Amino acid sequence: MQTTIKTNAEIAKVLEILQIRSVNPAYSTGLVWNNAEEGAVREIFSPVDGKLISAVRLADGYHYQTVIEQAQKAYKIWRKVPAPKRGEIVRQIGDQLRVYKEPLGKLVSYEMGKILQEGLGEVQEMIDICDFAVGLSRQLYGLTMHSERPEHRMYEQYHPIGIVGIISAFNFPVAVWAWNAMLAAVCGDVCVWKPSEKTPLTALACQHIIADVLKKNELPEGIFNLIIGDYKIGELMSDDTRVPLVSATGSTRMGKKVGEAVAKRLGKSLLELGGNNAIIITEHANLEMAIRATVFGAVGTCGQRCTTTRRLIVHEKVYDQVKNRLLEIYPKLTIGNPLESGTLVSPLIDKDAVRNFLHALEKLKNDGGKILYGGTVLSGEKYESGTYVVPAICEAENHFQIVQDETFAPILYLIKYQGDVENAIDLQNGVKQGLSSSIFSNHILETEQFLSAQGSDCGIANVNIGTSGAEIGGAFGGEKETGGGRESGSDAWKVYMRRQTNTINYGKTLPLAQGIKFDV
Repeated sequence: MQTTIKTNAEIAKVLEILQIRSVNPAYSTGLVWNNAEEGAVREIFSPVDGKLISAVRLADGYHYQTVIEQAQKAYKIWRKVPAPKRGEIVRQIGDQLRVYKEPLGKLVSYEMGKILQEGLGEVQEMIDICDFAVGLSRQLYGLTMHSERPEHRMYEQYHPIGIVGIISAFNFPVAVWAWNAMLAAVCGDVCVWKPSEKTPLTALACQHIIADVLKKNELPEGIFNLIIGDYKIGELMSDDTRVPLVSATGSTRMGKKVGEAVAKRLGKSLLELGGNNAIIITEHANLEMAIRATVFGAVGTCGQRCTTTRRLIVHEKVYDQVKNRLLEIYPKLTIGNPLESGTLVSPLIDKDAVRNFLHALEKLKNDGGKILYGGTVLSGEKYESGTYVVPAICEAENHFQIVQDETFAPILYLIKYQGDVENAIDLQNGVKQGLSSSIFSNHILETEQFLSAQGSDCGIANVNIGTSGAEIGGAFGGEKETGGGRESGSDAWKVYMRRQTNTINYGKTLPLAQGIKFDV
């Protein structure tokens, strides 16, 4: 499909480098690129300036079947490749990402809207997970154990699971896919990736980068697969018994549908869903550190991180001091083009996100809350896309329904607490989501209580750092309506494999377990 690139020369060059040309495929099976000749067309506009970047056709059920069949064929070959050799392919992918870090980071920034440093940081995160996966390829350990039967030994080993379906969100259009895909690859799995239809161009770029590596190594088609489509493709994947694991990142509403569909067929799901993250600031905190973390956590990526700081739970003794300091800082935040240096606050992804932002603030006021600063939409030539907003600081109560819900926008709710840290922890835990949490305190009894069994109920609990900015070395994920999944580091690799217990009899008799006698 022909389309005109209506953007500046620099972005046009980026698209050329990343092979995002005027004809874009709807899906890919490894090295074979296919143009869907029929199907809905989706035009991709940048939230930065509202201009058309390119367009894609959305794949349908026929294209989905083609991709899955190609993945099945590739899996039969890929699973036989020794894990360290698979790691070598991932190492080469990481090297290629290093080569393309700058243009890919710019495309992430331009297509999604996050500031350039965050776009480059996302590509670096992909490189880091490649490095992690390379080492992991030689450490897919099982266990050995003693058998109760003489002349027997037992051990556990891990095998590839098969096809891993990956449904990723717009806010991290490439990094979260890499968390899944690179670990799955060294485990011997093949991947089918459905990116957000809001950010398909970065996915196409990654597929081109990987295709070069596969071609160089004469590997089969279909190890890494891409399909661009709407929610119907996600439904097909969730219902498909040929896809034993579906990893889905997005809203809790979406995750519940995926989880239910996969569970009905007794498949496995890895869910990374909503966050409603809080920072607790106690009377013993280093306030400047806490405020710096709060601002980055609340307005970074324009509040569109799953780990965004949405609630600030502050002790009454320092509440006014914290509030006044935030009210000094927010008016100084630079809002504008994320590709320009010095910009701290980028646009929301689209006008639907802007409407959700405004609607949330109206609900807050109806609940009895108060907007202290921001909450408006910027206009004028510099903000012609209509996606730039002024981050909001609000006073609220934890029980307000809008505070209980996650709004994917830069809204920070200030909540005052009294008494000891237990009261703050109760507020922190008093929401349905359980992704990331943080406490700022120089009092060891407070911080230890926060990290204890009766402390934070989140998958991530930090002390004297903010809620966002997770490192790939630790397992990433959360509890409750966040879904319970774990991606990235630690032993998260195990979800991409099936565990098998093996017992070997090296004797000449056949003793049974538990001393059972069965003579024939």
